[in-house]
Amino acid sequence: MARIKRKATGARRVAKSNGRRQTARRAKAKTGSFLGSVAAVLPFTQEQLERIFLAIVLGIAVTIAWFVANMAGVPAMAQNQLALAASDAGFEVRRVTVTGVDRMNELKVYERALARRDRPMPLVELGTLREELLELPWVEDARVSRQLPDTLKIDIVERTPHAVLKKPDRLVLIDGHGVELEPISQANAKGMLLIEGPGAAKQVERLSHLLDSAPALKPQVASAEWVGNRRWNLTFETRQIVALPQGEDEAASALVTFARLDGQNRLIGGKVARFDMRVEDKIIMRVDGRAEQALDTKGSD
Repeated sequence: MARIKRKATGARRVAKSNGRRQTARRAKAKTGSFLGSVAAVLPFTQEQLERIFLAIVLGIAVTIAWFVANMAGVPAMAQNQLALAASDAGFEVRRVTVTGVDRMNELKVYERALARRDRPMPLVELGTLREELLELPWVEDARVSRQLPDTLKIDIVERTPHAVLKKPDRLVLIDGHGVELEPISQANAKGMLLIEGPGAAKQVERLSHLLDSAPALKPQVASAEWVGNRRWNLTFETRQIVALPQGEDEAASALVTFARLDGQNRLIGGKVARFDMRVEDKIIMRVDGRAEQALDTKGSD
């Protein structure tokens, strides 16, 4: 019976196969040595490092898959499946960190953030959470980000208290734009600029510009009353009142004139209880128990 002899493997094929095995062994040895080097530096075992690298690779894969799904218009059900896969891999909200909070109640921030607790990271809508945080009176701005695998990071920019708004039934702390922050007691409001009058909160920025025109007087102003929705009465720490004219430029000019006259004649702290500057180039002064006197300020230099 004839025998069929298989053709012997060629020398080139054998050499090529051996070359592939050697390449694989070298790659494995390099990977092992790399993990070993990292394990020697960090307080992890090689097995723990392998798990960490696996989690990183899986996280990158899930992120890429989620991005591709959104770009390709994959149905919501498929996206939910991807999110659940990310959650099973440990990519879900388990921790919330908040920074930037100084004066406001930090629990108000956590209440909104913790509503996302245990939710898969891909399903957390950062923009929606930011909008909810901006609804808080104290929050001027908020930055929300994911810190994989399981942390929501929130950075709050608080509003700065500027003055106290006097309402019929309470005192309210406001910022430099007139935004109401929270109620404040009479004791805590002591020493802060008091603002009153219908519509006064909307005029806070303009009031700040007005007071900036006379920096020497600004720290001496205790309160400001917005009168008739058109002009200001300023009350100094001495309880003396200056009535300013209507109009931003006119009011600033009158206040600068008053500051100059005060520097020359020490009006603040004197006997005059009220200075009426509503008439151009004149100051009508009222002293308690005496007749009013008029001072012509035109050319008084």
